Amino acid sequence: MNLSDSKKKLALAGVVCGIVAAVLAATGNPANMAICIACFVRDTAGALKFHSAAAVQYARPEIVGIVLGAFAISLATKEYRSTGGSSPMIRFVLGMIIMIGSLAFLGCPLRMVLRMLAGDLNAWVALIGFAAGVATGAFFLKKGFSLGRAHETNAASGTVLPILMVGILILSVCTTLLAASEPGAGPGALHAPILISLIGGLIFGAFAQKSRMCFAGSIRDIILVKSFDLISVIVGLFAVMLIYNIATGGFHLGFSGQPIAHSAHLWNILGMYAVGFAAVLAGGCPLRQLVLAGQGSSDSAVTVLGLFVGAAVSHNFGLAGAAASAATADKAASAGGVSTAGQIAVVICIVVCFIIALTNKRKMAK
Repeated sequence: MNLSDSKKKLALAGVVCGIVAAVLAATGNPANMAICIACFVRDTAGALKFHSAAAVQYARPEIVGIVLGAFAISLATKEYRSTGGSSPMIRFVLGMIIMIGSLAFLGCPLRMVLRMLAGDLNAWVALIGFAAGVATGAFFLKKGFSLGRAHETNAASGTVLPILMVGILILSVCTTLLAASEPGAGPGALHAPILISLIGGLIFGAFAQKSRMCFAGSIRDIILVKSFDLISVIVGLFAVMLIYNIATGGFHLGFSGQPIAHSAHLWNILGMYAVGFAAVLAGGCPLRQLVLAGQGSSDSAVTVLGLFVGAAVSHNFGLAGAAASAATADKAASAGGVSTAGQIAVVICIVVCFIIALTNKRKMAK
């Protein structure tokens, strides 16, 4: 089952993932957020009570499914490798940076693409920052950046995150211990049925693992080796979701009136610049980190933990962006944007990325 040996197969994998995203959107997930790794990790962090933002608390089965789908398919195709030891604490920090930047923009690279396909011009602006961040990371890769080589570990080590994800799923389905957004409270209250979400996540995770889908990696490969293979996966997803949005009336071209978005362009650019930069240094976007963790990488599992902590920090300290909103009978219209604290956090994240890039070279890595 090799999907990465031709552009046609890679594009087909993207089509399958696009169909999954369309089904999730049609069955209840938030508008322009059919599947968003950063948003769904944030919601799951809220469900675990890492933060108390009532609007974004729900244990998303898609996150569980992606990890388990990658785990199952890697076992079935003998690609499971339990590895670790490649600068885990730096990867943890990079995970936090990816999440803080994503929540300033209000979406991970996957949701950025989905927003683009729904006509959200704010996402097209953010793409400038993301591509620039990836290009910066690629520049440092050329200059010898490395976090060191991962080593094989006990086979059981790579199963820790998949087991934790199963535990979260069981707690969410069988108990009332986890928090959940009340109906009408916000994005956390909007979701597809649990079974559809879980199956969708499993399929998405399996195809993402076999195709090596990575939004940062696709741009990185174009810059570094002039390879357009990984971008073929994105093209397949792009085509399906564009058709879906046009067919269902979900395509609305413009900056204003977009679901869960804001038009603070500078901070959309800088937030996604931090995401692109950090993702290249970490070896993959949030989706890729989940998939790598599922196939046995403890280093990626630590990065995923950084995503969870970054979500908690963003909401506990008011760093996350606020969506623009129309006027209602109870409150005036709001332009949304990023708070001063959030702006400072994004700048710090970018500075930290440069420090990491400058202080970790192959000749230094052991």
